[in-house]
Amino acid sequence: MRRRAFITLLGGAAAWPLAAHAQQTGGMRRVSVLTSNIEGDLEGQARMTAFREALEKAGWVEGRNLRLDFRFGASDAVQARVLAMELANLAPDVVLASNQPLLEAMRLVSNASVVFLGVSDPVEQRLIESLARPGGQITGFTPGEFSTAAKWLELLKEITPGLRRATVLMTVTNASNTGHFRVIEQAAPTFGIEVLKGDADSAGSIVQAIDAAARQPNGGLIVTANPITSVHREQIVALAAQHRLPAVYPFRYFVASGGLLSYGADTLDLYRRAAGYVARILQGAKAGDLPVQQPTKFELVVNLRTAKALGTGVPSALLARADEVIE
Repeated sequence: MRRRAFITLLGGAAAWPLAAHAQQTGGMRRVSVLTSNIEGDLEGQARMTAFREALEKAGWVEGRNLRLDFRFGASDAVQARVLAMELANLAPDVVLASNQPLLEAMRLVSNASVVFLGVSDPVEQRLIESLARPGGQITGFTPGEFSTAAKWLELLKEITPGLRRATVLMTVTNASNTGHFRVIEQAAPTFGIEVLKGDADSAGSIVQAIDAAARQPNGGLIVTANPITSVHREQIVALAAQHRLPAVYPFRYFVASGGLLSYGADTLDLYRRAAGYVARILQGAKAGDLPVQQPTKFELVVNLRTAKALGTGVPSALLARADEVIE
C-alpha cells in the first residue's frame, strides 16, 4: 500500500515543465539510451515506460517524429565502451546514460548531448563545471546527496537495535560508492557501529562479501547503488535471506525483489524528468545550459514478508513513516 510521498528538494533548480508540443525541426530525431540493466529486466522496463510516456507527453512519439535506440547490459567498462561506440555510430541527437561509467564511455566516443542519471557528485568528478551551469554537452540528474548514506545506517540500526557491525557492499572503484562509504563511516560512531567494506565488483565477490558479513556477530548489510549491485540484486537479496542478514538498500526495486527495506530517490520520477530534459534539447536547448538537478521524491519502502522471515520486528514508528509497505 502506498503511503504519503516524501517530497524533499535537496538543492538545485526546480524541475522544468514538459513542453506541450515538440517542435518539428528536421523530421525524425534520434535518441539513444545506454543502460546497465539487462534487457527484459522488470525495473529497466518500468524505467523505459516512464521515459517513453514523458517524451510522448512532450510531443515526441516513437515512430512518428522520434527514433529510440537501446543498448542494455553495460555493467563493466569494456562492455560500456563497446555499446557506447555502437550508439555513437548511429549519430544520435541526444543520449541518455544511466550512470557515471556509461556517461564517461559516451564522452569518449561521441559529441552528442548527454543527459545522465546516477552520478552523485558530477562537479567533484570534473564531469561538469557547476550544477547550475554544467557547460559543454552534458546535464542530468543526481540520485541524491551523499548524506543519504547516513540515513541507510540509521534505518538499519532502527530495524535491528542490536546491530554492532555493518558491511557496506560497494564497488571500491566507483566514486559515488566511496563517497557514500565516507559518510557512513563518519556517522557510525553515533550509532556505536563498526563499518566494514564488502567488495562488489563481480558475482563472485558479492558472494564472498556477504558470506564474510554473515560471519560477523550482530551484523547487517548496507547495499550501495552501482551497476553491479543493480544487475545482481536478486543474488544479493537471496544471499541476505539465506544468511538471515538484515539489509538496507538504495532503491525500491531491491525491496520489490524481496529485500528488507530501502530509502532512496524515486527512480521512475527521475526518468520522467530526464525525458523532460531530452525533449528540451531536441527543441533546441543546449544541454550545458540546463542545470543539473537533484531528486525531489524519496521513498522509504519496507517488506513485511521479509521482516517476518528474518524474525525482525519492524517498529511502528518506522512503518508510520513508510511510503510503501509490501505485505
